This record gives sequence, structure tokens and C-alpha cells, in this order.
Amino acid sequence: MHMADALIAPAVAGTMYLCSGAAAGYSVKKVRQLAEPEQIPVMGVMGAFVFASQMINFTIPGTGSSGHLCGGMLLSAILGPEAGFLTMIGVLLIQSLLFADGGVLALGANVWNMAFYGCFLGGGLIWKWLMKKGMSRKKIAAASIMGCVLTLQLGAFSVTLETFFSGITQLPFWVFLAAMQPIHLAIGLVEGVITAAVLVFIYEARPEMLWGCGMNDSGAGKMSRKKTAAVLALSALIIGGAVSLAASAHPDGLEWSMEKVAGTTELETTGKIYDRAAGVQEAVALLPDYQFRGKESAAGTSVSGILGAAVVTAVCILGCYTLKLFGKRKAADIKQEKGKKGHE
Repeated sequence: MHMADALIAPAVAGTMYLCSGAAAGYSVKKVRQLAEPEQIPVMGVMGAFVFASQMINFTIPGTGSSGHLCGGMLLSAILGPEAGFLTMIGVLLIQSLLFADGGVLALGANVWNMAFYGCFLGGGLIWKWLMKKGMSRKKIAAASIMGCVLTLQLGAFSVTLETFFSGITQLPFWVFLAAMQPIHLAIGLVEGVITAAVLVFIYEARPEMLWGCGMNDSGAGKMSRKKTAAVLALSALIIGGAVSLAASAHPDGLEWSMEKVAGTTELETTGKIYDRAAGVQEAVALLPDYQFRGKESAAGTSVSGILGAAVVTAVCILGCYTLKLFGKRKAADIKQEKGKKGHE
């Protein structure tokens, strides 16, 4: 569902940057209040996992379309809505700048469409509500499917609204909407199943790694926290470096809908701001479209998957230290520590 710059007018793009920026500012403020430094490496690992997973387009049978994991619901179920949202920003930023996946001008819209709904509605509302009285495999599966379906529907609807207010006449609102919603319903169902599988694995391996896990839910688990994170990190490398080679060649839900309505997946743009945005992306994209420049090969895809996962991990971890996330110590903890020193 990554929007290209051609789908959005500068005024709409600026509005979406402001909306996403406000959500990011709120998230930074909330995460700074958490004294959970153990979440920093998890944030990096899960950012890499979502990046790699997004490279796997799965075919939607009978449609000629494909879809991929968005990841907002998955991240928020592990990190919480705010930290999940910031992690998704890191993923989408690297995709746009290093791989030219999603426009620079459209980045604010992509963050809103793919991250805001998944993290704050899927995680902050549906996940939190269903897990209020305890976790179970069935609840995790229900929350994952409900959350992914709802948030992809909202994301797809937002894309149609953004193109409508951008005056993209090649994509009439009602016709485009009729194409976008059903295909993203199917994609949401598949994403929900994938998300449920990952979260159930974590629940079995180390339940306290899930956001909102209470004392009654937290058992010994089958793995240590470090081993669970290591399995997820290794999975990200395998998915990005090898499994990505088997990704579907069909257009994703957005491109498929555009082709159905406008007869093309690429729209023309005119204007200095579009040229500047394209110039920035051309200058910084090391592997545009996840390939070596001017050459399509399996090696380009594999290198993109591994490099991207590594860069996203670094960006998320360095971002935590730069923005001082997960660093605030609670007054009660400080008082308790002083009390221990006083008894020594």
C-alpha cells in the first residue's frame, strides 16, 4: 500500500506529514516515560522482521493481485502502540530513501495509512480490549485477524480519500474505492493469520514479551528472552535474504486497483516539488526497487533484504538512544534503589 508521489498533491502531502508528525511527537513523549531499556533491542529486531516480511508479496488467489504484511498490528502487540508506531516510521523511512519504495512526498501519508491505524487502533484499541482479562491463543488469533482486517480497510479508505482530495481524476473516488476495499479485505485476512502465527510463537516462547501481558499470563516460557529475540532476528535475515526470492510477481492491492480503474500503475507528475522529491530519492536510493541499479537479479533482492533489515535495526536502536526512549526511571524504583544502598 505504499503510495507513490504521483498519487498525492503537495497540500495533501503536507497535511499528512503534519498528522503523522503529531502522532510521532505524542509517541516519543509517551515512550520516554517508560523505564524499559530491554525493549530497545526488541524494537530493532522487530523493525527488521517487519521490513523483511514486507518484501514477501503473497498471491491473492483468483485476482491477479498480491499483498504483503503491513506490520503495525504486529509491532504494537509486542512493543505497545507508541513504540510500534515509531518502529514503523523507521521501516517506512528506510524503504522510501534507500529502496525507493513509496514516495518521499507521500511518506507522511504512508506512515498514516500503514502505521497509525495498525498501531493505535489495531494495537491500542482491539489488542488492548481483547487482552484486558488475560491472554490466550484464541484471543491472540482473534485480535490479530480483527485488527489487521479493520486497519487495512481504514488504510485503503484513506488512500482513496487522499487521491480524491489531491484531484487525481484518473482515479474517480467511488470507482477506486470499490476496487480498493475488497482486495484489501482479502489481504487483511492473510496478514491477520500471519500476525497471529508470529504472536502465538512469542506467547509460547516468552509471553511477557507481548504488550499487556499480566502476571497470570506470564509463564516460564519455552525460551529465554534473548533466544526468542535471536530467533526473530535470524528469521528476518532468512526472510529478507532468501524467502523474498519467492515473492509473488503480481501487483499489490494498490497497484492492482489502479490498473483496474486507470489502466496503469504509474501516473505522470509535473511540478518542481515532484521533481525535487524524485531527485532526493534518486540520489539516496542505493537499491531502487530492491535491485542493483539497472540490473534485476536474485542477488539484488537478497542483498536488499539483508541490508535493509540491518539498517532498520540500526536506525531503530540509534533512534531510541538519540530520542532517549525507554530511559526514564520511575520514582519508586529510584527510591527503592536508594533504600537498598542505605542498608548496605
